[in-house]
Formats: sequence, C-alpha cells, structure tokens
Amino acid sequence: MPSTKIIDPKDAYILVVEDNMQNMILISRLLDYIGVRRYEWKASGWEILKVVEDMPRIDLILLDLHLPHENGFEVLAKVRSDPRLKETRVVAVTADVNPETTEEAKKAGFDGFLGKPIDPERFPQQVTDILQGKRVWSIDSFDAL
Repeated sequence: MPSTKIIDPKDAYILVVEDNMQNMILISRLLDYIGVRRYEWKASGWEILKVVEDMPRIDLILLDLHLPHENGFEVLAKVRSDPRLKETRVVAVTADVNPETTEEAKKAGFDGFLGKPIDPERFPQQVTDILQGKRVWSIDSFDAL
C-alpha cells in the first residue's frame, strides 16, 4: 500500500520513467522549480529495479504508459510486486487521456493520473499535492484538481 505520509518536495526521491527527451527536460525543470533535489530519469521500465538499488528510497514514480519494451501497466505490476517499493506512489503520466485508460489505470493500482501535454502552470502543484498524500487524477491540462 503506497504511503500517505507527507513529503516535502526538497526531501523527495523521485523516479521519472519517460522515453521522450523533451518531456523529460520539461519535467526536470518543473521538479527543480519546486525544489526537488533528488530525482532519476530512465527511458524504459526494465531499468526500474536497478534504480531501486541505487537510491535510498523512491517516494514517487512518474510513469509514462507508452514505453519501449514494456508498457506502464507492466512496469506498475513489477513495482507493486517489489517489497522495496511498497510505500512508493506511482502516477501515470500519459498522452493517452481517455476515460477507458483512466479507468484501467485506477483498476491497475496507479495512485494518480496526469495527462499530457504537461501543463507547466499546474504540474508543480500537482506533484506537490501527490507528495502531500493527495490523489490527483487529471486527464487534461484543463481539469480541476
């Protein structure tokens, strides 16, 4: 069961699994903006368990659903089966923003959903809210939190 403890962004350990370099640059800048100092980026999910060994903990995984080799649902299953990640919040970040995908993400056990394109005005608060233990399910940049 993912943690509900409140985590200050400056104390958070975040893993971003994103294969699009432009999205990763944007996410990195926005994480920097809210004071996140410790984050890693991987372009595919197959590397995720290696990252667990390299970081003292992972508080949040921002996980693209469309990745090379494995999709985000397969990666989520791997995360949920690893006891080292039982406290980790996992949020889908995807351009596949339709009611069916959102429902599938809820059923699969994601802790939140952020639609692409990422809204730089809202994303910092969304990540902060997630780290505060709130569930954020936003299918497009115009949704209300």
